[in-house]
Amino acid sequence: MLNIADTLHRWCREARPFALATVVDVRGSAPLPVGTSVAVDAEGTAVGSVSGGCVEGAVYELCRQVLADEGAPQRAWFGYSDEDAFAVGLTCGGELDVLVQRVDPPARPHLAVALAEVVRGRPAAVAQVVDGPAGLVGSTLSVVGDGAATYGTLSGGAVDGRVADEARALLRAGRTARVMVGGNGDGCPEPLTVLVHVHASRPRLLIFGAVDFAAALSRAGHFLGYHVTVCDARPVFATAARFPHADDVVVDWPHRYLEQTRVDARTAVCVLTHDAKFDIPLLRLALGLPVGYVGAMGSRRTHDERRRLLCEAGVTDDRLARLRSPIGLDLGARTPEETAVSITAEIIAHTHQGTGLPLSDLAGPIHRTLPPAESTVSERETVAMDIVSM
Repeated sequence: MLNIADTLHRWCREARPFALATVVDVRGSAPLPVGTSVAVDAEGTAVGSVSGGCVEGAVYELCRQVLADEGAPQRAWFGYSDEDAFAVGLTCGGELDVLVQRVDPPARPHLAVALAEVVRGRPAAVAQVVDGPAGLVGSTLSVVGDGAATYGTLSGGAVDGRVADEARALLRAGRTARVMVGGNGDGCPEPLTVLVHVHASRPRLLIFGAVDFAAALSRAGHFLGYHVTVCDARPVFATAARFPHADDVVVDWPHRYLEQTRVDARTAVCVLTHDAKFDIPLLRLALGLPVGYVGAMGSRRTHDERRRLLCEAGVTDDRLARLRSPIGLDLGARTPEETAVSITAEIIAHTHQGTGLPLSDLAGPIHRTLPPAESTVSERETVAMDIVSM
């Protein structure tokens, strides 16, 4: 639903009832991910998409029906082998499970709170029951900010606390996902499937080395939605004028900046300096932090020398195995712009556990469903202690 947060926020402020159709499960090569929504108000105004166009007509009519009947939520399953689905154009080979429910904003004030945070660009999560007892399907609970504030209720008690914990973990991971709760003596006798819609802060791309390749990489990172930081100890090179697409340009020793800045499991660290006095202390630190990706630029010879120096600095084999060096995928890149594509392609493949191979050479689903990753403050504290003790 957060794909249409602007409109839903306005409708909530206006206390305008609407029907919300949400993709709650996908199989195969579905065109849009779980959590994508369409909303329709009483005047027939529609916003959003659940399939990129191929089943929108059928979903629109179901929304109109649910909104008019003021009844219980309904489910619709669209699959390639179903005659009805094929008739409305779902020819991608995927399958969609869509939940359609009526939303009366005055009855769900917490939804407006979460949507307002999303519109402002702040992190928020909305947990929506998509399977379970009939009276709970469609109910929602919101978690905003750093997870400290929770609004709304599902079934009350321990289950709400468990769902809020799951929502906080998914906020940290920056991922929308389904979770299972209940059915095991934790306050709800029947199991619930909850879809947690997540709007997280932008993931970070930390580029160390104010070189031409960094300018191209910062532009590519900005295009991909990263919060881009360029850091270099040399003030003559680390200037905002040279890196207009970076959110931050920092003049500092790289390892000192990384020591003090916020990172998480979605952070990508790219080391482009080619200078051991910067690279070694920086990589020694980065390889011990719970970041998602660490890559370093350089030739094969540079890579071998870098590994030798890191080993001498006490970096263990398991941490060295995290290093992507030479950085990037083998695309035959030459220019800074092509190299930026090579690097970001590797980050994307690593993040989503892709192979980096041509899709035409592979079989099976194009899209993967990944379990949520989680990084915690305690992990970073442990790493910091390890580094201090080296």
